[in-house]
Amino acid sequence: MAELAALEDPKAREVNERHGDDHGVNLSSLRALAKRLRTQQELACQLWETDDTAARLLAILICRPKAFERDELDVMLREARTPKVHDWLVNYVVKKTPHSEELRLAWSADSDPVVASAGWALTTECVRKKPEGLDLAGLLDVIEAEMRDAPDRLQWAMNECLGHIGIEHAEHRARAIEIGERLEVFKDYPTSPGCTSPFAPIWIIEMVRRQHDK
Repeated sequence: MAELAALEDPKAREVNERHGDDHGVNLSSLRALAKRLRTQQELACQLWETDDTAARLLAILICRPKAFERDELDVMLREARTPKVHDWLVNYVVKKTPHSEELRLAWSADSDPVVASAGWALTTECVRKKPEGLDLAGLLDVIEAEMRDAPDRLQWAMNECLGHIGIEHAEHRARAIEIGERLEVFKDYPTSPGCTSPFAPIWIIEMVRRQHDK
């Protein structure tokens, strides 16, 4: 914890806090520290219990994902107060466990929109890598009905799922684009030069074009 405190950078904290993350540690420095510590499950659990954002991010980097039980992961997700801890927990830990499918189904149906967004993130992973067994048309039905009025984090996760259905699955591409055009979610999202807009119709068309150009 002393070492993490020494890495605190006021400028990094200012940038992070704009995104809802209450820590000031540069992520490259955090990864370098994790590389030196290597995998240490017991230390990871102790760091998580501090409730400190930088410590929890470090815990995620040095933990052994398959050491966690399903219910432990459920509690940890609900404890993850900040967007970065939430995202890293889902992407670096939950996706690598044998509990990911069970948690995907449970979280997607959760009444807490932040928890539900984790379920949608896991669903997007399945859309990309393991679509067998997914009802893609049914997912589009839910997105069409609920995305426009969904809370921010859930809306973003649903939009990512919409985009990847359109990018990865040609048979659903036209409908995914049409849903995006009609709902207009992220249509006016500020996008830096050289970056692709998260507005689904633009994003889908651009990513498919890149695939064809390869």
